[in-house]
Amino acid sequence: MSTILVVGATRGLGASIVQTYAANSNNHVLATARASEPPADTKNITYVPSIDLEHPDAGSKLIKFLESKNLSHLDVVIITAGYFATESLEEPSFSAQERMYRTCVIGPTILVTALANKDNKLLDSKSKIIFVSSESGSITLRHQQEGGGNYGHHASKAALNMSAKLLSLDLKERSVAVASVHPGFMRTEMTRGVGFDKFWDEGGAVTPDVAAKSLIEWIETFDINKTGQYWAPRGPA
Repeated sequence: MSTILVVGATRGLGASIVQTYAANSNNHVLATARASEPPADTKNITYVPSIDLEHPDAGSKLIKFLESKNLSHLDVVIITAGYFATESLEEPSFSAQERMYRTCVIGPTILVTALANKDNKLLDSKSKIIFVSSESGSITLRHQQEGGGNYGHHASKAALNMSAKLLSLDLKERSVAVASVHPGFMRTEMTRGVGFDKFWDEGGAVTPDVAAKSLIEWIETFDINKTGQYWAPRGPA
């Protein structure tokens, strides 16, 4: 049986990843929620309450939960949690940028270091760590016609890609495979909330369940030979 941890698992891509993995009875899925009363557990889904990446104690809370369930190894860790607030040159936001950095890069990085420092068994040569990023964090793919703005969201994704690279170097001796991925343009409440739904059709946006399926299929092929790289399983669309 494989144990899969999905951080940010109650909506959007995270929720779809949970359900896709749980459809295989050989998987045990740990699904984190920010709420203190998450959805009810099922046969092979265990919800972890009160895990908020904006707070520095998320890692220690998660470790305590794993210990309480006698879980000593994680095969796959997928961190999907994110936050997107729009900004422009005329209307930047210090507070929104702070929240985006905490949620999109600081929290995920600190959480993984907590798991890595627990012991050498929780994450080992059979473990894979996947950070869900975005092509918006790619400096090379950013072009004039797309314009500027959205500083906190795009820059935090670029920072997440760098953190994934650095963690891959730190964990390579342990043969833990680490990658950041662009799961594809999706039809979610997040993209709708920032007005990107007007680009859904033109951009070929897919539903989270479609993106989850292609991401999980890619994770099956991912190993230490691809560690430290940035991938787009559905292409750069």
